[in-house]
Amino acid sequence: MTAPSQTADHQPIERITFDAVGFRYNTGKPVLHNINLDIRRGQSVAVVGATGGGKTTLISLLARFYEPTAGRILINGVDYRDRSLHSLQSNLGVVLQSSHLFAGTISDNIRYGDLSAGSDQIMDAAKQAGAHEVISAMPNGYQTVIGEGGSSLSAGQKQLISFARALLADPQILIMDEATSSVDTLTEARIEQGLRALLKDRISVIIAHRLSTIRHASQIVVIDDGRIIEQGNHDELVAVRGRYYHLYQQQSLSNLWQQTEPKVKAKSDDI
Repeated sequence: MTAPSQTADHQPIERITFDAVGFRYNTGKPVLHNINLDIRRGQSVAVVGATGGGKTTLISLLARFYEPTAGRILINGVDYRDRSLHSLQSNLGVVLQSSHLFAGTISDNIRYGDLSAGSDQIMDAAKQAGAHEVISAMPNGYQTVIGEGGSSLSAGQKQLISFARALLADPQILIMDEATSSVDTLTEARIEQGLRALLKDRISVIIAHRLSTIRHASQIVVIDDGRIIEQGNHDELVAVRGRYYHLYQQQSLSNLWQQTEPKVKAKSDDI
């Protein structure tokens, strides 16, 4: 491996390429096989598939928590192993299904995205994320004190705050792993504004189950048993009537059932 490129470290990230990427742990069979994927700034990629298919491993490689055991991941055409780890992770934002909040004020929790941010910047980030109205309705607004883990807040409130934090950090690469799966559909509608702001003008990779989160992605990648089996946008994949189409049909029927029979909790298929 060559020494990390300091010049490459300071360039804006315009493109990420998975070039025949494979991965296996020290024991067991390969988890990913021959993954080829190209993502440009301003694009979002939604990764869907059954549990255990390799989705989380793929984003772990992107974040460089692990490195490929076959193939390469390129940033602006340079193998990311030839760049410093700091150059990638300092430009990386991650929003998880259950983002951690710490004991302190709402303002301090958002400021964690940029410790130098002032009150106006924190409020602007919250407005962009669709969190301002929710925060303003709290007893002391941005100065409301929460406990460790945000136990006094709903799942939706915690996610709105985590979106505001991610926006304040302004990462070039955004990873979202099941970021809306723990919120109800009404709250999800509220955070769509935050999602649009988060995805704008950056490279985004999204793992999600809900179609409303992924159907507007630039690309949708269907992974099964560690392989990409379908790739395209929502309309293209519906038109070919393959695996994504059937997942889409199943979830559409599930959503319809939930609307017409609110007392029956339908199980949504894994997408």
